[in-house]
Amino acid sequence: MDSKNTPLVSVVMPSYNGSKFIHTALFSALEQKYTNMECIVIDDGSTDNTKEIVASIQKQDQRVKLVQNTTNQ
Repeated sequence: MDSKNTPLVSVVMPSYNGSKFIHTALFSALEQKYTNMECIVIDDGSTDNTKEIVASIQKQDQRVKLVQNTTNQ
């Protein structure tokens, strides 16, 4: 599929202390056949290692974006 002719799709994943599931959830979205997409993870003030997991996936795939809230909203 030619990404120049297809619209960008944004997948937004809110997460609060979701370290058990965030890796699987992100790769589920990233492995879709439609490739002109971005995955935006909203880390809602997690106290686990969600941020570190998402950061390591960001190094592998530039479609992953991380937005962090400093406190749980």
